[in-house]
Amino acid sequence: MYDEFLRKKDVKREAYSSGAVQSYTPINGASRTASQNGAGTSKFDRNDPRQSLISETIAKMIIRDLQPVQTVENEGFRDLLKLLEPRYVPEPSYYIQQQLLPAYSYQVQLATKLALSGIESCSITLDLCMNNAVSVNNSSGYLGVTCHFITTDWQIKSLLLSCIPLQNYRDTQRLLSEFDEICHAHDISGKVFRIVVDPSPSESRSTFCLPGFYLHVNGVVEDEEEASSDEENGEGKNAIGGTAEQNSLNQCLGRCRINCFAHSLSQCIREGICSSAQIFTTLTKAACFYNYVVATVTPEKLSKVFGPGTIGNGQHPSDSNRHWNTQLKTMRQMLESLDFLEDIVDRNDLALNSVEKATLQELVEILEPFEEATDMVQGDKHVSISIALPSVLGLRKHLAEVVTHQCAGLVTGLTHALDQKLAGVLEDPLFVTATTLDPQFKLSWSSDRDWHKQVLLEEMGKHTQPVSPPEQSSDPQPSPSKRSRLFSFIKDRPSTQAKSIEQELAAYLHEEPTDEDPLQYWKRKSIDFPLLSLMAKKVFTVPATTTTVERIFCLVGKTLRPEHCRLLPKNLDTLIYLNANYSILWS
Repeated sequence: MYDEFLRKKDVKREAYSSGAVQSYTPINGASRTASQNGAGTSKFDRNDPRQSLISETIAKMIIRDLQPVQTVENEGFRDLLKLLEPRYVPEPSYYIQQQLLPAYSYQVQLATKLALSGIESCSITLDLCMNNAVSVNNSSGYLGVTCHFITTDWQIKSLLLSCIPLQNYRDTQRLLSEFDEICHAHDISGKVFRIVVDPSPSESRSTFCLPGFYLHVNGVVEDEEEASSDEENGEGKNAIGGTAEQNSLNQCLGRCRINCFAHSLSQCIREGICSSAQIFTTLTKAACFYNYVVATVTPEKLSKVFGPGTIGNGQHPSDSNRHWNTQLKTMRQMLESLDFLEDIVDRNDLALNSVEKATLQELVEILEPFEEATDMVQGDKHVSISIALPSVLGLRKHLAEVVTHQCAGLVTGLTHALDQKLAGVLEDPLFVTATTLDPQFKLSWSSDRDWHKQVLLEEMGKHTQPVSPPEQSSDPQPSPSKRSRLFSFIKDRPSTQAKSIEQELAAYLHEEPTDEDPLQYWKRKSIDFPLLSLMAKKVFTVPATTTTVERIFCLVGKTLRPEHCRLLPKNLDTLIYLNANYSILWS
């Protein structure tokens, strides 16, 4: 087989050297003509469309993958280009770094400013990446400012306005100064409705594992050390300031500032799970059983239990398998097929006893609503804060009704964390307003409808102006036409009077709740409820979930580890900015 491989390899090499294997024919008409005329080996001119297209595609690759611009100087990369298109002239790294990327950034800035020029209000998300991989020291980081707004046709849009390297993220005044400059540059200083920031930076961590449920690869514990060191060093955190700086930030941002619901929920779950030490041992044993199954059972049998794509045969665990909610799904699948797995595994010492099985079953049942809430606020889709209040009420009700014998400490810990972290959502006028204006909820959740109506009316009074009836014109009215005399027997319609906020709210609440998308509902109902729709256009810009730039920060932390700092792009802020706004230039 080896001799046959060498023979085929030699044949291919001879074919390429003799020109028997034809090079790729470019799609450009002029270049195709040149190739047919025998000029196929001549190099492209700088202004050749094919040359520009390849250079742009390389720049797009660098942006999408957050790769160092110096990649274009690597010999292997240039050999690949030479094989794919011999006529292409590789661009030097400084051309991409100093000309192409700044030109793309300028185009994005113009498009962003144009898109924001026609909006009435927006919401802002502040994210600060403090990652050892992207920070020179422990106090440096990158500030991301993301704007969320609703267009005239009721489409939600999110744009990264800026990504700025900060030498000292603890300097709150500097941070606010940068924020004000960004808002001024985009002409949104007076349009910001709410500013969403991390609730508790010293404790914040967007994802975490179930305690003790570590994955193994080839007998080595994967990411256990790394996860603990990340928590100690603050790697991967998205936060703004410490305790004193956070208080200063609150004072400067005032009532416009609100906590990110996704982060608050994550902290609540993490504190509740970690408060129950008795489940740690059971989770560790369950992880050992799962890891042994994955390492020894054939992929065909594993797919029957865990579905296709299960880790096996020494594969590296994916990032999603390190999230607690993904691990909980895996554990649920394992428990549902536990009898089958125990029959095909030859290690009786790893089998779970009845108490351990009951503990895991209770754990899955207790955490299932928290898993559902976490799934809702993950992903790329914009999720508004209207789901926050019903989620808290649903979690409270679940914890009050769940029956447990093995995990009483977990229920107590989650209840305490829920009251400490998220109880304020139930009384916040903004959350009450957003939930009521969501057509799937309205006031169906309220135990005191009259009081919550009053809260909503007061909140609307702060942000909406009553619509005045049209003024009577003093100009002389034209004489009635023949057509109007023809239909003079029809009574005149009464003049349309603007409804008050109370009247609109009463008519809105009189309708039955609907599962229709909130933005589509208000697009359809904006004529019937003009005042309510104005408020809806404000509150639905406020995100309940993490932003695009935060996910990019997480990607940077995974791809640019400290040992790879020599590959750290000098213009990482530009790459992050273009990556987040990629669809503006290349949809």
